[in-house]
Amino acid sequence: MSDTAAPSQHPLPPLPARQRNADRELNAARLLRASAKHSHDPLTEIDWSAPVDPDHYALPAHRVALYGTPLWERLDERGRARLSTHQFASTTAAGIWFELVLMEGLIRHVYAGDLTTGHAQYALTEVADECRHSTMFARYITATGYPSARPTRRADRLGKLHFLLNDTTMTFAGAIFVEEFTDAMQREMVRDESLQPLARSVARIHVVEEARHIGYAKPELERRWAAMSPARRAVFRRALALLARQAVDEVVHPRVYALSGFDPAEARRAAEANPHWRRARIDWARKALEFFAELGILTPATARAWRRASLLP
Repeated sequence: MSDTAAPSQHPLPPLPARQRNADRELNAARLLRASAKHSHDPLTEIDWSAPVDPDHYALPAHRVALYGTPLWERLDERGRARLSTHQFASTTAAGIWFELVLMEGLIRHVYAGDLTTGHAQYALTEVADECRHSTMFARYITATGYPSARPTRRADRLGKLHFLLNDTTMTFAGAIFVEEFTDAMQREMVRDESLQPLARSVARIHVVEEARHIGYAKPELERRWAAMSPARRAVFRRALALLARQAVDEVVHPRVYALSGFDPAEARRAAEANPHWRRARIDWARKALEFFAELGILTPATARAWRRASLLP
């Protein structure tokens, strides 16, 4: 993807309302069928009683935020594995934070719609998925001994602001970014058989079900973006970049570093300057940013904000 990919100069005209609704219903029917066949219950499908091996990494070593830094060199192999587990636990805690925001947005979206439609019924199905995911993440946090599922104060304030603004379009755009980002991360985990079995089980279930959620959010964002005024688009582009940056910062809570005996401020500076961690963030954000560039949400004018967040080369 070009790091400043420009939107199409000849966007297609918006579809008539009847065709938009028909397309919505076809997509919802497909997603509902997939949900009926491929939904999972993590409380029964994951062996939560199995002990977590302290020598198993939860994430590939080169995807840990401090990998390759002087702070990393101060840790022994078990300490590095523990840091990776705490980082993934922090990621699941960030997932709970975002999924609660997403569920609230989906409920409001359904409340304003027609519950007899497949589109609304799939939104409720997705809420049920996200409830199970949040419970799964909380169980993972407990199993690994990570001390809290609470977000940072800044993320907490941002979530409450989103509740007040009730911006459904931002809900869908944020969902696409966060879900594509975590999907890319967790697909790497699923493929790596050397990693902690519990972390891979959590990742596997999340990957399967989040694919449907992305398939619901993308056409909805396309419809809403096509109807948005130029002035609102300009504000939306910048607001989404800020939301994405906070979401990615939340992946590694400062307590992750404190648990390894590091000063959180020093460790965060080391991570921000770490080319390995920057590469991980760029790799995991790529699919979402390609989609935003296709729509015209990511433009040369806004690419700088995404680079400052270490999400573009």
